[in-house]
Amino acid sequence: MAWVLLLVAGLLEVAWSIGMKYTEGFTRLWPSVFTGLGIVASMMLLSQAAKTLPIGTAYGVWVGIGAAGAAVLGMVVLNEPVTAARIFFVCLLLVAVVGLKATSGH
Repeated sequence: MAWVLLLVAGLLEVAWSIGMKYTEGFTRLWPSVFTGLGIVASMMLLSQAAKTLPIGTAYGVWVGIGAAGAAVLGMVVLNEPVTAARIFFVCLLLVAVVGLKATSGH
């Protein structure tokens, strides 16, 4: 169950990081509210997952999902540059996330 919580926490991190783009510096009310709720929910789920998973693993996987997801959505949704190098490094992030999970002992 901790891995499911961690996955959802990571997906929420992707959502709030992309949501920050729409807050315009937290000057727009509803995007700011949803982004803030996403941050809180993501952190709460991370803390629940970290009760049973090693914190280094939980935090690393959470950050990896968030960073990779934000980069991919940035390219797909926000028209950020799509280059071979960016795709390569997103793949490296995903390899690191899988490696942390595989070596966590859980």
